[in-house]
Amino acid sequence: MMQINETSSGVLVLTLTAKRIDAASAVHFKDDFREATAAHSGRVVMDLGSVTFMDSSGLGAMVAALKAMGGRKLELCKMTAAVDKVFRLTRMDKVFLLHADVEHALSFNDSKDVDAA
Repeated sequence: MMQINETSSGVLVLTLTAKRIDAASAVHFKDDFREATAAHSGRVVMDLGSVTFMDSSGLGAMVAALKAMGGRKLELCKMTAAVDKVFRLTRMDKVFLLHADVEHALSFNDSKDVDAA
């Protein structure tokens, strides 16, 4: 469900390979996320470019992932139009850091505008 890469600067990049995050896959997603980030204390960027559908269970799984970060931000990027719409309608776009793509996320610093998606 996710590919894991760590950059030379210590940023963990999780690339979701699932097309859907819904009731059927939410528990698996949360387990994979916890396992991938358990030993990592730095930044985490999640590439959602493959996800074409997310329902309320999927959104709940994303919030659970954020909570598992222990106060750190979970940065999301490459959201498809359908997923972006879910985040904006539920105002979760104000909770997560959103980036247009992985490159933008990796070049991000706190003085820049994050909502470039």
